[in-house]
Amino acid sequence: MKFLLTLATFALAQSAFAFPTAPFDALKTTIEHSEKSTQAETYDFEGIIKLNNCSGSLIRFQGQPTSSKAVVLTNGHCYSAGVFGGMMKPGEVIYNKTISRDMKIFNKDMKTFPVKATRVLYGTMTDTDIALYELSESYDSIMSKYKIEPFSLDTVRPFEGTNIDIVSGYWERGYSCAIDAFIFNLKEEGYTFKDSIRYTDGCATVGGTSGSPIISRGTRSVIAINNTANESGKKCTMNNPCEINEQGTITVLRDKKYGQQTYNIYSCLRPDFNIDLSIPGCVLPKPRN
Repeated sequence: MKFLLTLATFALAQSAFAFPTAPFDALKTTIEHSEKSTQAETYDFEGIIKLNNCSGSLIRFQGQPTSSKAVVLTNGHCYSAGVFGGMMKPGEVIYNKTISRDMKIFNKDMKTFPVKATRVLYGTMTDTDIALYELSESYDSIMSKYKIEPFSLDTVRPFEGTNIDIVSGYWERGYSCAIDAFIFNLKEEGYTFKDSIRYTDGCATVGGTSGSPIISRGTRSVIAINNTANESGKKCTMNNPCEINEQGTITVLRDKKYGQQTYNIYSCLRPDFNIDLSIPGCVLPKPRN
């Protein structure tokens, strides 16, 4: 998964900017300021989340009261690798777990503010790759303090050809492309993701963009979540997922990027907007007994 590149990439970036000369530092500041201004003008950063290892987004379920505790969406592998040092196993599910994790949230001008997650509502790397965090504050509180509105999590399956933006809080930049195809099964080592999204060229995501929201362009509607890519053309290995169709045919597409759909979260929501895996029709994987 793309997060495996994050630490190495970050280390390279840090060493590249270690030169002590004042002219270089001044130039770096100018470039960074210019780049950030361009990104803020091009992409919608309001509600984007920066984790220590990944990206995410502040989302609100449709119809959810703004007085509710706020929810952050990211990848399941961002939860396990970022906090506990190892990925969740195939079949593993995290459900309603008390935790403490610091995050940063962007406003529309790309200024960041601290927020804290206190509970994992749900997390898995089986069939999909998602984690939902509950924050210590409500949507109303975040709006009052920081003037930040959440994204809306879409309720329906997206369409092929939809123009999308993928916005990374970790790297503070966005990518634009479209939904190229839906993949029956995407296999990455021992993990299998169902009905994954493949992007057209243009969304050249890298390590650290894991968990970034896939946003229907021109809206504030999150329709999926970025999670992996085939980096070197290998077959069904870590960081090299392969596509498997209904007939079992395996296809390897080097440099292709993929995401996971999120509308199916609604199948497990109670009227009070809490996740309940016992609801009839809930399609999210359940914990093993």
